[in-house]
Amino acid sequence: MLSERQETILNIVKQHSPITGEHIAGHLHVTRAALRSDLAILTMLGLIDARPKLGYFFTGNKEKDLLSRLIANILVDTSLSQPVVVGEHTSAYDAVIAMFTEDVGTVFVGTDSILAGVVSRKDLLKAAMGNNDLRSLPVRMVMTPVSKLIYVESGETALVAAQRMIEYEIDCLPVVSVKTTGEGVDKKELQIIGRISKTNITHLFVECGMGRRS
Repeated sequence: MLSERQETILNIVKQHSPITGEHIAGHLHVTRAALRSDLAILTMLGLIDARPKLGYFFTGNKEKDLLSRLIANILVDTSLSQPVVVGEHTSAYDAVIAMFTEDVGTVFVGTDSILAGVVSRKDLLKAAMGNNDLRSLPVRMVMTPVSKLIYVESGETALVAAQRMIEYEIDCLPVVSVKTTGEGVDKKELQIIGRISKTNITHLFVECGMGRRS
């Protein structure tokens, strides 16, 4: 399903194409950058297209476009990969080893599948450039904590995951099951189920285009 803003953008392009991203943003009273993920999703679904120096054109009909409906209905838990998880007391050095051994760009930090944070290559590079001893530095000191983590729930769609990765400019998301802890309405735990990356989304797009998904 398209979001309300994406539906509005689609209608604007239908009525005013060709129209630039700046003019679309003007209609919605937002910045061009704020629409980047929405325009990317609509373009990926084949509903609009962009031409240099001209702008965006309406190219599809959401009700008749079978590929877009197929992509929009695929759940994230059918396209995920196995997460690489290390403990909170693991050293940053061992996190680097896990990252390269498993050939991933992101390592998740947690205990008993409960997510505590995430650490990326960029995080570890910053720590190394700061003259830290990675062998004695706990990974929890360089990770992004769970309170600031961007994630996707297993019942959401792969399209939503792709949109979040574009919006927040990240390469990978943890796929989680959210559980309340009984300590108040704001208390929750994220149980990690898997990971979904830009590579997973690319494979999914290819499978759909080749008719391997139904």
